[in-house]
Amino acid sequence: MVNSMTGFGRGEYGDNDVHATVEIRSVNHRFREITVRIPRVYLSLEEKIKKQVEEKVARGHLDIFVKIEDHREKKRNVKLDKELLLAYDKSLREMAEMLDIELELDVACFSGFPDVLVVEEKEGDVDDVWKVVQVSLREAVEQLLEMRAREGAKLYEDLMFRRNSVCSFLEEIREREPQLSEELRIRLKNKLQQLLEEHEIDEALLANEVILFAERSSITEEVVRLASHLDQLEEILQSGEPAGRSIEFLIQEMNREINTIGSKASDRVISPLVVKVKSEIEKMREQAQNIE
Repeated sequence: MVNSMTGFGRGEYGDNDVHATVEIRSVNHRFREITVRIPRVYLSLEEKIKKQVEEKVARGHLDIFVKIEDHREKKRNVKLDKELLLAYDKSLREMAEMLDIELELDVACFSGFPDVLVVEEKEGDVDDVWKVVQVSLREAVEQLLEMRAREGAKLYEDLMFRRNSVCSFLEEIREREPQLSEELRIRLKNKLQQLLEEHEIDEALLANEVILFAERSSITEEVVRLASHLDQLEEILQSGEPAGRSIEFLIQEMNREINTIGSKASDRVISPLVVKVKSEIEKMREQAQNIE
């Protein structure tokens, strides 16, 4: 089976003092991209959250929302960013000199600038919060994976249905293929007969020309490769491994083969079948973009 990249999960846990709620929303993406939105004082937990999710999710864009309620007595530190403070001071003085205006600054003014003063939780407090967040996150991830699996099951059924449809159409093309050379010989003979009404056609020469033309117009290799791609698709779908990008590549190759078949075999029977195959492949391509 395969997993979808679309899903949602929510986890909630708390003790007497700390309560955490985690929500995860996942959508399609070429790679794995994780964005964590968490209260500023707990930014140090961001990498831990990402790491725990990365162990379970291979692909997709994930937005993780973390809400923390901490009712304990706060033990916080206020950190002064000295380098940033001096940079603000230097820039403001340059600005005043450039505009030729009087510079009036005080400590209260500087303290209001972004990131000059940063409130930090003490390490022990953050560790306690992480224990609560971790439980909530684990529950949210489990729900997310369950939903992605359910959606993946639907994608699997649809892709297998379309894969089998293409196999059926391909079998009809394969059955029609041997008749192409004979019909080609007859068409060439009739056309030449019209051009050379008063002369007999050299059957041996005609046969050679038909063979050469038939070789250039043969779709055998394309049919074999397309059948091989369909077998590989089934194997990948049943592997249970994250393989969305592999499936997308296979479908791209399948589309290449059917286009070549269509250009080589301009036939009243095969041409409509080619159109049907291309339609199914396009629907498969759209679905494959949802697979992890």
